Amino acid sequence: MDRRPLSWRRRLRAFGYVGHAHASVRDRLVPPFPPPSPRLWSVIGLRPASARRPGWGGPLLVALFAGLMRFWRLGSPQAVVFDETYYAKDAWSLLQLGYEGSWPNWKIADPQILADPQVIPLSGTGSFAAHPPTGKWVIAVGEWMFGLTPFGWRFMTAVLGTLSVLMLCRAGRRLFRSTLLGCLAGALMAVDGLHYVMSRTALLDLVVMFFVLAAFASLLIDRDQARARLAAALPVGEDGWVRPDARTGDHAGTGVRPWRAAAGLFLGLAASTKWNGLYFLAFFVVLTLLWDAGARRVAGARHPYRAMLRKDFGRSVLSVVPVAALTYLVTWTGWFLSDDGYGRHWADGRGGAWSWIPAPLRSLWHYESQVYRFNIGLHFPHKYESNPWSWPVLGRPVLFHYQSPRPGTDGCHTATDCSQTVLALGTPLLWWAACCALGYLLYRWALRRDWRAGAVLCAVGAGYLPWFLYQDRTIFSFYAIVFVPYLCLAVTMMLGALLGPPGAADGRRVRGAVAAGALVLLITWNFIYFFPIYSGQTIPYADWHTRMWLDTWI
Repeated sequence: MDRRPLSWRRRLRAFGYVGHAHASVRDRLVPPFPPPSPRLWSVIGLRPASARRPGWGGPLLVALFAGLMRFWRLGSPQAVVFDETYYAKDAWSLLQLGYEGSWPNWKIADPQILADPQVIPLSGTGSFAAHPPTGKWVIAVGEWMFGLTPFGWRFMTAVLGTLSVLMLCRAGRRLFRSTLLGCLAGALMAVDGLHYVMSRTALLDLVVMFFVLAAFASLLIDRDQARARLAAALPVGEDGWVRPDARTGDHAGTGVRPWRAAAGLFLGLAASTKWNGLYFLAFFVVLTLLWDAGARRVAGARHPYRAMLRKDFGRSVLSVVPVAALTYLVTWTGWFLSDDGYGRHWADGRGGAWSWIPAPLRSLWHYESQVYRFNIGLHFPHKYESNPWSWPVLGRPVLFHYQSPRPGTDGCHTATDCSQTVLALGTPLLWWAACCALGYLLYRWALRRDWRAGAVLCAVGAGYLPWFLYQDRTIFSFYAIVFVPYLCLAVTMMLGALLGPPGAADGRRVRGAVAAGALVLLITWNFIYFFPIYSGQTIPYADWHTRMWLDTWI
């Protein structure tokens, strides 16, 4: 028997690592999608010919599942939930005036909006708004279709929540080169409690998440297309193999990159919803430049970073940053066209060193400086505020809605009081598994230079790390919704490693499938168990209390 120790490459294959020793440069630049298994299609009752059109059926089914859950009883609770009191009314104001008007105190305005007959006490006087207008314009689309009602102002977040599941399936498929793993990532997000609650609440953070995910998916497409052009420029040897070439790697261009400009558009929309979208802009620009340098190294460049700076840096920055900046300005069109928007004419008639800049732009700059001072100075204590350190472990979720129906009312069929609650809490087993998965991805990125792990970690870092700069500010754990897709990708990558590489022995694959399947089933069960406190169902008080696993959740 050969007792020689296994090589590190052979050891790592058991955990998903596949070396490139025998792969062509073209396949290393753009790994092909593996052909779908005819056996899988026959198991689910479809003809093998269906496998010729892979990549959409599974994601669409996962998105349909997510959408049915998110639209079920969307108008319930029939109440203004948490910060809907700001954004639903601002959205209606944008729809009617083009800018944020003024409303009476929420204790007066909210009951009037929910009353029958409805009273909408909107005034045309411009009101200070702490966030840019794009997210509120998105909410306004639902109000335009269905009126100023709970269903109307939640409609578009439910749409974006559903589409984000579809988008994550497709992005995961491209990232992992596996339709199964892509669908698994989308399915995990479909059963995440925080994503579910935010998809059914008219807040801005899910809108930011959607546009950032669209930018991430666009950059993945751009990466594949740019590397494909670089691979096409490489010389082909007499044996038909494509090999690295220093001249091509150092000097070849990658052509027009429309998907990178699309990413700039989406990042501009994210930043014009809430300013934390700006951090994704900075992180993603650096990420794509590192991707370009890596592609040139694989292509054979002697000085890949120098080649990237010479051939890719200018186009990358110019196709993302100016597009995002222009998009941000365009979203303020309603305010620019108004006369009564808050601070609209602040710069009119003012001189000074900057008087050469058009007055509307100077007025917007002054307005935004006020917004910045307001946001960094927001230190009012709140019962449900939390420190970012506690977010990954779900230390302090936010209670969006709570009622205690008396026996015999509102679906309460017990002898004691019931509970009706909407709690912005991630599915615990999913988030706790994600903490382990992030550790695995750090290993994959730091020690194995796995670009997929680096991409996911970059997105998590862009959505999470900046909040540590504002630990003294009043902040909430539901802000973490912006990096939920990447937590799901992290867990999926870990599960993919458990499944083992395609060439692994059958026994290894079976053991991996059992372990991965058990974790997925536990996460799904966990979501079902907490579903009543995500969806505002009336349950006995004792049942509500048993779901408060941590004292800090109350």
